[in-house]
Amino acid sequence: MNRRQFLQATAITAAGMVVHKPVKPAVFGPSDRLNVALIGCRSMGWGDLTDILNAGKTQCLALCDIDSGILNARVSEIEKTRGNKPSAYGDYRRILDRKDIDIVVIGTPDHWHCLQFADACAAGKDIYVEKPVANSIAECDAMVNAARKSGSIVQVGQQQRSGQLWKDMVDYINSGKLGKIGRVHVWANFNYAAINAHVPDSPPPEGVDFDTWLGPAPTVPFNSQRFHGLWRMFWDYGGGLVTDWGVHLLDMALWGMNISTMPLSVHAVGGNFHFPDGMHQTFDTLSVHYRFPDFVLEWENNAGSESGPYGRNYGLLFHGVNGVLVANRDSWQVYPEREKIPEIIVHTDNKDRKTHVANFLDAVRTRNRNTACTIENGSLCAKYAHLANISARSGLVLKYDDKTHKFDNSKANKYLRPKYRKPWNFPE
Repeated sequence: MNRRQFLQATAITAAGMVVHKPVKPAVFGPSDRLNVALIGCRSMGWGDLTDILNAGKTQCLALCDIDSGILNARVSEIEKTRGNKPSAYGDYRRILDRKDIDIVVIGTPDHWHCLQFADACAAGKDIYVEKPVANSIAECDAMVNAARKSGSIVQVGQQQRSGQLWKDMVDYINSGKLGKIGRVHVWANFNYAAINAHVPDSPPPEGVDFDTWLGPAPTVPFNSQRFHGLWRMFWDYGGGLVTDWGVHLLDMALWGMNISTMPLSVHAVGGNFHFPDGMHQTFDTLSVHYRFPDFVLEWENNAGSESGPYGRNYGLLFHGVNGVLVANRDSWQVYPEREKIPEIIVHTDNKDRKTHVANFLDAVRTRNRNTACTIENGSLCAKYAHLANISARSGLVLKYDDKTHKFDNSKANKYLRPKYRKPWNFPE
């Protein structure tokens, strides 16, 4: 039975919300071709779509982007390399109208994820969404609720969850050979987090619908330093390095320590200390402490130089009484404490992305919500990143209650939920 036979018509309000109607799930056979659409064609979204198409038994029927130059180039590339010409749209809701679309890939800036995701769930689509899943804690919760309500199959683009390197690392930690772990340290030092050059506002480039790019974010003049490739360094659209690299690496830290809840408290200090005159708003320097009953988890990022502990500009370490395990995407290594355990070096197989996509497509066909990185796990990691930024922005040591969805300080609560610009409405 083809799932498209079960998709029911959806209405779209002027406020940009798809009206939810229950969708009866169906099981795809292994030979069924899955039809895919992409929203946000420039960078990671395009990479995700390419991986999905390379996995086979899939085809791209539609592309959506607010930059007509990028959109038209991607349509031509699909036609040239895949043999079919996908439809082109400037409004993602036109994709969700189509009953022949099975999967939607969301590769837009972070501030757009929540609304597009909720609308895609309501339209009965399965979703591959880039990380971080949202640009606020309230949006994370809204996305989890939307996915559970619709039954959509979701994969979050935290591909390390599918990497054998990381699975082996977690297995080693679970073996207990490191002994009691009292400290986990995570870091990412990348110069791209600092935007030093100031440029004046200007009209948007020809073919760019900047008002739609802003979407629910506040109205501001166009500036090239807030646009392609740089937007995540401004609070209205992203959260800097901790929401970019942080969700990947904090995910591995939480996985290794078997944590699926909020910390007891978070204390962060951050600022633009390396480049105080830079244009970026998010922190070029950030230090975070998450407290747990029997260990501490730390995050740091620096945009001043691309160097870090153990010769790695990004990574994480688990400090046990028997030794230290240090990891990044290239390898993980155990440094013994006084020969208590053997030294170990494990190198990557570089198949994370392919395996992650294969897991998602298999889950779509079998209707298995337990993908390698569920929306619940993506939400957890994004919340940890947002906790760090909120603590640093408010200057407070914070406790967050995931049941009441509030902090223990009203000053911090104002950061939980963005105010959507009309006509867009926050998905309840």
